[in-house]
Amino acid sequence: MRTARAACAGVSFCLCMGLAASARAQQPPADAAAAQALRAEIDQLRSDFTARLAALETKLAAMTGETPPAALPPPPPAAAQAAQPTVTVPPGAEGAGGPSGSLPVYGNASAASKIFNPDIAVIGNFVGVGGRNDVRPEQSLALREAEASFQAVVDPYARADFFMAFAEQGVEVEEGFVTFPTLPGGLLLKVGKMRAGFGKVNTSHTHQMPWPDRPLVTENLVGGEEGIADAGVSVAGLIPNRWLFLEATGQVYRGDADGIFAATRRGDLSYAGRLRGYHDITESTNVDLGGSVMVGHTAPVEFEADFDPSHTTTLYGFDATVRWRPLQRSIYRSFIGRSEVVWSRRERSAGRIDSSGFYVSGDYQFARRWFAGGRLDQSDRLDEDDLRDKSYSALVTFWPSEFSQLRGQYRRTNYADGPAANEFLFQLQFSIGAHGAHPF
Repeated sequence: MRTARAACAGVSFCLCMGLAASARAQQPPADAAAAQALRAEIDQLRSDFTARLAALETKLAAMTGETPPAALPPPPPAAAQAAQPTVTVPPGAEGAGGPSGSLPVYGNASAASKIFNPDIAVIGNFVGVGGRNDVRPEQSLALREAEASFQAVVDPYARADFFMAFAEQGVEVEEGFVTFPTLPGGLLLKVGKMRAGFGKVNTSHTHQMPWPDRPLVTENLVGGEEGIADAGVSVAGLIPNRWLFLEATGQVYRGDADGIFAATRRGDLSYAGRLRGYHDITESTNVDLGGSVMVGHTAPVEFEADFDPSHTTTLYGFDATVRWRPLQRSIYRSFIGRSEVVWSRRERSAGRIDSSGFYVSGDYQFARRWFAGGRLDQSDRLDEDDLRDKSYSALVTFWPSEFSQLRGQYRRTNYADGPAANEFLFQLQFSIGAHGAHPF
């Protein structure tokens, strides 16, 4: 009996060991499971690559008119591939040499199109004028300007900006310059045609103006609607300090500005300098102050027989901007106050002519899309310091969206050499495209 029980126990032990070994053989080790998952991932990548390569070969064949190569075996279906968006080719594309069927879309088409194309935008400025003005009459209805901008990065060291102005008088390059922002010492270099860094209004494009027109001091002393813009070189840099943001700018121009400067010789350059300071007074209020000076050779006037090209004109300017925008209601309430003073000293054969002018304006936002404002102007004439014009304006502005703007302005101008003018101006501005931000 004891021998039989021992034999049975041995047989049972052998059976248990055999069953355990069989179970271990049926369960793959952890390394084998990881290898299987990695192999599946490789197969999926190979399938994705095959599908993308086939799509590119088909597209290339459609562009060149060649016969596409033999298609590779279709990849196995996968959930990721089924979720990819497709583009359906319109009927008739096959006959025109285009691809047929539905092709998968890979990546962002808009991002790919910007590799070799700049950001392009167009801004229209339509102005209507009603009332009577016998001294400086304007057209009743006009698309004063359509500005087209082309902006892009040139390389890691530079970017380019071009602004073309299309008007009824023709087409001109309003600005076109390249900027180098990574110079040693933290300097910023611009080369090309630019608006001179004199004051606030002169540096702004027409569509940036908070009014349909430009102040009298700009019209009379700083180049009118076009302002002072010339080919030149500009260098700007920050002045480190612990009190405020301080920036200094120095510019050299060819020396031509319609009615103000004239370069009769190659060396008749004009020079401009500007010092700008910015400071936050509170979390809702800040102030921006600037001082400017510009000197160049005096432009001749009509029928000036004894014109001397060595005579110079010097412009001095001071500008101030105060902004208030409460953080809690910033989209409903805000205020911007602006002022600019300009002095002009022009040398003539008959003697020096001193002129001056200024404007003061304020714009208050009383609703999310509504603004109301006013402006006071006074200015001497450029070559007639005994004639002084005055103007008063009231404005209302409505922004349907960030891409359009409606503005109405009542303007009364008391001219020194003519009857007073009472006018109403209506402005509609609209934009399309990716127009970059302007300097603050």
